[in-house]
Amino acid sequence: MTMPATPATAATQPSARQPQPVQRFTTAGLMQDRREVEIEHAGRIYRLRITQLNKLILTA
Repeated sequence: MTMPATPATAATQPSARQPQPVQRFTTAGLMQDRREVEIEHAGRIYRLRITQLNKLILTA
């Protein structure tokens, strides 16, 4: 005798993809002892720099 098929439950379904945690960079690792770096995004160049007041500014 065969058992009728039962619908899959949450416990038997493959789990949904979990979102990846946001990747974190340190300014020390990103800037590598520089005050300014260039970042290319979508064909444009952006400048990320550390100001005299130790703030970050991103400009196109």
